[in-house]
Amino acid sequence: MTLTIGELADEIFGSEAPFALAAYDGSRGGNPNADIVLKLKTERGLRYLVTAPGELGLARAYVQGDLDIDGIDQGDPYDLLVRAKDKLAPKIPDPRRLADIVRTLGPRMFVPPELPAQENPPGWRRLAEGARHSKARDAQAIAHHYDVSNRFYELVLGPSMAYTCACYPSQGATLEQAQEFKFDLVCRKLGLRPGMRLLDVGCGWGGMVRHAVKNYGVRALGVTLSGEQAAYGQEWIEREGLGDLAQIRHGDYRDVTESGFEAVSSIGLTEHIGVKNYPAYFGFLAERLVSGGLLLNHCITSPNTAWGQITKGGFINRYVFPDGELAPVGTIIGAMADQGFEMRHAEDLREHYARTCREWARNLSANWEAAVAEAGPGTARIWGLYLSGSSLGFERGEIQLHQVLGQKVGPGGVAPYPLRPSFGS
Repeated sequence: MTLTIGELADEIFGSEAPFALAAYDGSRGGNPNADIVLKLKTERGLRYLVTAPGELGLARAYVQGDLDIDGIDQGDPYDLLVRAKDKLAPKIPDPRRLADIVRTLGPRMFVPPELPAQENPPGWRRLAEGARHSKARDAQAIAHHYDVSNRFYELVLGPSMAYTCACYPSQGATLEQAQEFKFDLVCRKLGLRPGMRLLDVGCGWGGMVRHAVKNYGVRALGVTLSGEQAAYGQEWIEREGLGDLAQIRHGDYRDVTESGFEAVSSIGLTEHIGVKNYPAYFGFLAERLVSGGLLLNHCITSPNTAWGQITKGGFINRYVFPDGELAPVGTIIGAMADQGFEMRHAEDLREHYARTCREWARNLSANWEAAVAEAGPGTARIWGLYLSGSSLGFERGEIQLHQVLGQKVGPGGVAPYPLRPSFGS
């Protein structure tokens, strides 16, 4: 006998699943009382699920519009992801039913459909773009994620255009207040004072540069691989009359030839450079600093050494951060120490990033129609999955966010630092 798609879903997920399923053949399955309904609209969607069971198949069907989700805020599948993580336990079908399942699917269902245009091939197939973390391949990876559309980022990030973990000074703080506090915390950790020179690598749209120049009187150079970010940030600087003190440069951090900086901030860049490149990265930044200069490294980290790279073949790697890699904070501290940095302070802000991602996801949902008009429905859906999933990951400690403050030690161990830092909490 053949099964309906709804009966097939019941074989795998059972009637206690955290969702109901409504399929294109008119059948239903899953939990009939669930308030979240997955609507499988096409045969192509089922083929995605069959040929790539798990997150990739679901993502492909959702991104292509073959799978819709009713019962959630548009573009914000956080509630579904929480329930799936807590309550979804796929079953191995009864062997006696395997013949019926295969007969229901038929041979065509095991032929993969075309991949969504937004999906990157696995790393081993991207060799034509250059070796992993070569300048050319890094530029392509950054363009994939950051050159979506400045307007799209405005809709998601809000007025600050800060696309890194905020730091909430209180429970009642807004996202904008938390982003302002984060930049100020970095400035205070670096001990910025008027007349100092700051290098901000991976500067994004220039939020850190602008804050440091306006509030601490430094001269600042920001560098980003994204052409759209650089143009936007430099225009913002000129509009605020900061052009004599600040510059946003489009280029690779490895092409910075200036040195003699008293401070370096690296906020959200280390995830993109590759773990094997940490020694060269921190060595390069040490060369840019004066003796006794400070480096603040702010990046996503993994909870342990077994965690490894950002899921090599999974959703994040294919759709969001091609070639992204994470390491435990201890690996980062060790790499910095090996390049002559003395660690002065480290802290984990993962709860802050969970909240930041939730705020971004809510912004996306609130501006859904405009976001879709700007970037297309597929890209908007990718961002909804990415932000909701990331928030959940930070909440549960599956990923973390560390700020590490290191000081370049001079000859004879000279590294002047206050007896007690003044940046507080």
